[in-house]
Amino acid sequence: MTYITKAGKEYICVMETHEKVDLPIVKKIAEEFKGTIYQRPPVRSSVKRRLRTRKVFDIEVLEGKDDKLFLLKISSEPGTYMRKICHDMGIILGTGAHMRELRRIRSGIFTENGLVTLQEVSEALYMWKNCKDETDLRKILLPMEIGLCGIPKIILDDNAVNAIAYGATANAPGIVAYQNFKKGDLVGLITLKGEGVAIGKALVDSNSVQQMKKGEVIKPNRILIKRDVYPRAWK
Repeated sequence: MTYITKAGKEYICVMETHEKVDLPIVKKIAEEFKGTIYQRPPVRSSVKRRLRTRKVFDIEVLEGKDDKLFLLKISSEPGTYMRKICHDMGIILGTGAHMRELRRIRSGIFTENGLVTLQEVSEALYMWKNCKDETDLRKILLPMEIGLCGIPKIILDDNAVNAIAYGATANAPGIVAYQNFKKGDLVGLITLKGEGVAIGKALVDSNSVQQMKKGEVIKPNRILIKRDVYPRAWK
Protein backbone atom coordinates (compact mmCIF):
# COMPACT_ATOMS: atom_id res chain seq x y z
CA MET A 1 0.00 0.00 0.00
CA THR A 2 2.93 2.34 0.64
CA TYR A 3 3.92 2.19 -3.03
CA ILE A 4 0.36 2.43 -4.34
CA THR A 5 -0.41 5.58 -2.35
CA LYS A 6 2.72 7.22 -3.79
CA ALA A 7 1.43 6.78 -7.34
CA GLY A 8 -0.17 9.57 -9.40
CA LYS A 9 -3.66 10.81 -8.58
CA GLU A 10 -6.56 12.18 -10.60
CA TYR A 11 -9.39 14.35 -9.27
CA ILE A 12 -12.64 16.00 -10.25
CA CYS A 13 -13.32 19.19 -8.29
CA VAL A 14 -15.67 22.15 -8.30
CA MET A 15 -14.07 25.58 -7.97
CA GLU A 16 -16.18 28.59 -7.04
CA THR A 17 -14.90 32.07 -7.83
CA HIS A 18 -15.97 34.92 -5.57
CA GLU A 19 -16.89 37.08 -8.54
CA LYS A 20 -18.15 36.28 -12.01
CA VAL A 21 -15.48 35.45 -14.60
CA ASP A 22 -15.69 34.22 -18.18
CA LEU A 23 -14.99 30.54 -18.88
CA PRO A 24 -12.26 31.21 -21.52
CA ILE A 25 -10.30 33.26 -18.96
CA VAL A 26 -10.46 30.43 -16.40
CA LYS A 27 -9.27 27.95 -19.03
CA LYS A 28 -6.35 30.23 -19.91
CA ILE A 29 -5.29 30.54 -16.26
CA ALA A 30 -5.61 26.78 -15.74
CA GLU A 31 -3.00 26.21 -18.45
CA GLU A 32 -0.46 28.06 -16.31
CA PHE A 33 -0.78 25.40 -13.60
CA LYS A 34 0.43 22.54 -15.80
CA GLY A 35 3.93 21.28 -15.06
CA THR A 36 5.94 21.90 -11.89
CA ILE A 37 4.32 24.37 -9.50
CA TYR A 38 5.22 25.83 -6.11
CA GLN A 39 2.72 25.04 -3.39
CA ARG A 40 2.46 25.66 0.35
CA PRO A 41 0.04 23.25 2.11
CA PRO A 42 -3.17 24.81 3.48
CA VAL A 43 -3.46 25.84 7.14
CA ARG A 44 -5.61 22.80 7.85
CA SER A 45 -3.37 20.00 6.66
CA SER A 46 -1.47 17.06 8.14
CA VAL A 47 1.99 18.22 6.99
CA LYS A 48 4.30 21.13 7.70
CA ARG A 49 3.39 24.33 5.87
CA ARG A 50 6.62 24.76 3.97
CA LEU A 51 6.96 25.74 0.34
CA ARG A 52 7.53 22.77 -1.95
CA THR A 53 7.22 21.79 -5.61
CA ARG A 54 4.60 19.48 -7.03
CA LYS A 55 3.99 18.32 -10.60
CA VAL A 56 0.59 18.77 -12.26
CA PHE A 57 0.43 16.42 -15.23
CA ASP A 58 -2.78 17.85 -16.65
CA ILE A 59 -5.55 20.27 -15.68
CA GLU A 60 -8.73 20.71 -17.71
CA VAL A 61 -11.71 23.00 -17.17
CA LEU A 62 -14.60 20.76 -18.21
CA GLU A 63 -17.44 23.27 -17.87
CA GLY A 64 -18.66 26.39 -16.11
CA LYS A 65 -21.97 27.45 -14.57
CA ASP A 66 -23.25 30.95 -13.78
CA ASP A 67 -19.72 32.29 -14.42
CA LYS A 68 -18.79 31.32 -10.85
CA LEU A 69 -18.80 27.50 -10.64
CA PHE A 70 -16.19 25.61 -12.67
CA LEU A 71 -15.69 21.87 -13.00
CA LEU A 72 -11.98 20.90 -13.09
CA LYS A 73 -10.26 17.61 -13.90
CA ILE A 74 -6.73 17.47 -12.52
CA SER A 75 -4.06 14.76 -12.58
CA SER A 76 -0.97 15.23 -10.42
CA GLU A 77 1.68 13.57 -8.34
CA PRO A 78 0.73 12.66 -4.74
CA GLY A 79 0.79 15.37 -2.11
CA THR A 80 -0.73 18.02 -4.37
CA TYR A 81 -3.56 19.96 -2.72
CA MET A 82 -6.50 20.61 -5.04
CA ARG A 83 -8.02 23.23 -2.71
CA LYS A 84 -4.73 25.15 -2.87
CA ILE A 85 -4.79 25.05 -6.67
CA CYS A 86 -8.32 26.50 -6.60
CA HIS A 87 -7.23 29.17 -4.11
CA ASP A 88 -4.15 30.12 -6.16
CA MET A 89 -6.17 30.25 -9.39
CA GLY A 90 -8.51 32.68 -7.67
CA ILE A 91 -5.58 34.93 -6.77
CA ILE A 92 -4.34 35.03 -10.37
CA LEU A 93 -7.89 35.60 -11.66
CA GLY A 94 -8.17 38.52 -9.25
CA THR A 95 -11.56 37.32 -7.98
CA GLY A 96 -10.58 34.93 -5.21
CA ALA A 97 -11.78 31.32 -5.29
CA HIS A 98 -12.23 28.23 -3.16
CA MET A 99 -12.92 24.55 -3.71
CA ARG A 100 -16.55 23.51 -3.23
CA GLU A 101 -16.37 19.77 -3.91
CA LEU A 102 -13.69 17.14 -4.53
CA ARG A 103 -13.69 13.55 -5.72
CA ARG A 104 -10.63 11.40 -6.37
CA ILE A 105 -11.25 9.29 -9.45
CA ARG A 106 -7.87 7.56 -9.78
CA SER A 107 -4.98 6.49 -7.58
CA GLY A 108 -2.16 4.86 -9.53
CA ILE A 109 -3.73 2.20 -11.73
CA PHE A 110 -6.93 2.05 -9.66
CA THR A 111 -9.96 4.00 -10.88
CA GLU A 112 -13.61 4.35 -9.87
CA ASN A 113 -14.53 1.42 -12.12
CA GLY A 114 -15.41 -1.64 -10.06
CA LEU A 115 -15.77 0.17 -6.74
CA VAL A 116 -18.00 -1.50 -4.17
CA THR A 117 -19.69 -0.26 -1.02
CA LEU A 118 -18.85 -1.38 2.52
CA GLN A 119 -22.33 -2.91 2.64
CA GLU A 120 -21.43 -5.14 -0.32
CA VAL A 121 -18.18 -6.15 1.41
CA SER A 122 -20.11 -6.97 4.59
CA GLU A 123 -22.62 -9.10 2.69
CA ALA A 124 -19.90 -10.95 0.78
CA LEU A 125 -18.10 -11.75 4.05
CA TYR A 126 -21.34 -12.98 5.59
CA MET A 127 -21.98 -15.33 2.66
CA TRP A 128 -18.42 -16.68 2.89
CA LYS A 129 -18.39 -17.19 6.66
CA ASN A 130 -21.93 -18.44 7.17
CA CYS A 131 -22.92 -20.04 3.86
CA LYS A 132 -19.49 -21.16 2.62
CA ASP A 133 -20.22 -19.24 -0.59
CA GLU A 134 -17.22 -17.20 -1.77
CA THR A 135 -18.68 -16.12 -5.13
CA ASP A 136 -19.33 -12.49 -4.16
CA LEU A 137 -16.07 -12.21 -2.23
CA ARG A 138 -14.06 -13.32 -5.26
CA LYS A 139 -15.72 -10.58 -7.33
CA ILE A 140 -14.61 -7.96 -4.79
CA LEU A 141 -11.08 -9.06 -3.88
CA LEU A 142 -8.22 -8.42 -6.31
CA PRO A 143 -4.96 -10.38 -6.46
CA MET A 144 -2.08 -8.60 -4.76
CA GLU A 145 -0.15 -8.68 -8.05
CA ILE A 146 -2.57 -6.15 -9.60
CA GLY A 147 -0.78 -3.52 -7.51
CA LEU A 148 2.43 -4.16 -9.47
CA CYS A 149 0.90 -3.12 -12.80
CA GLY A 150 2.13 0.45 -12.49
CA ILE A 151 5.84 -0.39 -12.22
CA PRO A 152 8.37 -2.33 -14.39
CA LYS A 153 8.60 -6.04 -13.65
CA ILE A 154 11.20 -8.80 -13.75
CA ILE A 155 10.32 -12.48 -14.16
CA LEU A 156 12.45 -14.79 -12.03
CA ASP A 157 13.56 -18.35 -12.50
CA ASP A 158 11.90 -20.70 -9.99
CA ASN A 159 15.28 -21.51 -8.45
CA ALA A 160 15.85 -17.85 -7.53
CA VAL A 161 12.52 -17.21 -5.79
CA ASN A 162 13.17 -18.71 -2.36
CA ALA A 163 16.53 -17.01 -1.95
CA ILE A 164 14.83 -13.64 -2.49
CA ALA A 165 12.11 -14.66 -0.03
CA TYR A 166 14.92 -14.90 2.55
CA GLY A 167 16.17 -11.41 1.60
CA ALA A 168 18.79 -12.10 -1.08
CA THR A 169 19.28 -9.70 -3.99
CA ALA A 170 17.98 -10.63 -7.44
CA ASN A 171 21.04 -11.55 -9.50
CA ALA A 172 21.44 -11.69 -13.26
CA PRO A 173 21.52 -15.54 -13.58
CA GLY A 174 18.09 -15.81 -11.93
CA ILE A 175 16.35 -13.41 -14.32
CA VAL A 176 14.27 -14.92 -17.12
CA ALA A 177 12.73 -11.77 -18.63
CA TYR A 178 12.26 -8.11 -17.80
CA GLN A 179 10.67 -4.83 -18.83
CA ASN A 180 12.70 -1.67 -19.35
CA PHE A 181 13.79 0.12 -16.19
CA LYS A 182 16.39 2.63 -15.06
CA LYS A 183 18.89 2.48 -12.23
CA GLY A 184 17.13 3.52 -9.03
CA ASP A 185 13.64 2.64 -10.32
CA LEU A 186 11.17 0.68 -8.24
CA VAL A 187 10.79 -2.77 -9.83
CA GLY A 188 8.40 -5.64 -9.14
CA LEU A 189 9.74 -9.20 -9.04
CA ILE A 190 7.35 -11.97 -10.10
CA THR A 191 7.50 -15.73 -10.73
CA LEU A 192 6.95 -17.49 -14.03
CA LYS A 193 3.34 -17.97 -12.88
CA GLY A 194 2.91 -14.26 -12.23
CA GLU A 195 3.07 -14.45 -8.43
CA GLY A 196 4.44 -11.41 -6.62
CA VAL A 197 7.81 -12.11 -5.01
CA ALA A 198 9.16 -8.72 -3.94
CA ILE A 199 9.42 -5.01 -4.68
CA GLY A 200 12.93 -3.62 -4.91
CA LYS A 201 15.27 -0.93 -6.15
CA ALA A 202 17.18 -1.37 -9.40
CA LEU A 203 20.94 -1.35 -8.90
CA VAL A 204 21.56 -1.19 -12.68
CA ASP A 205 19.48 -0.29 -15.73
CA SER A 206 17.76 -2.86 -17.93
CA ASN A 207 20.19 -2.31 -20.82
CA SER A 208 23.02 -3.55 -18.61
CA VAL A 209 21.21 -6.75 -17.64
CA GLN A 210 21.49 -8.15 -21.15
CA GLN A 211 25.29 -7.96 -20.92
CA MET A 212 25.53 -9.40 -17.39
CA LYS A 213 26.36 -13.03 -16.73
CA LYS A 214 26.48 -12.44 -12.99
CA GLY A 215 26.02 -9.62 -10.49
CA GLU A 216 23.28 -7.93 -8.46
CA VAL A 217 20.35 -6.37 -10.31
CA ILE A 218 17.58 -5.66 -7.76
CA LYS A 219 17.84 -5.07 -4.02
CA PRO A 220 14.49 -6.03 -2.41
CA ASN A 221 12.77 -3.47 -0.18
CA ARG A 222 9.63 -5.50 0.54
CA ILE A 223 9.19 -9.27 0.35
CA LEU A 224 5.73 -10.35 -0.80
CA ILE A 225 5.99 -14.14 -0.94
CA LYS A 226 6.25 -16.55 1.99
CA ARG A 227 9.46 -18.43 2.56
CA ASP A 228 9.83 -22.01 1.32
CA VAL A 229 6.88 -21.83 -1.07
CA TYR A 230 9.48 -22.53 -3.77
CA PRO A 231 12.33 -25.05 -3.43
CA ARG A 232 15.55 -24.03 -1.74
CA ALA A 233 18.19 -23.93 -4.49
CA TRP A 234 21.24 -22.64 -2.62
CA LYS A 235 23.72 -24.71 -0.63
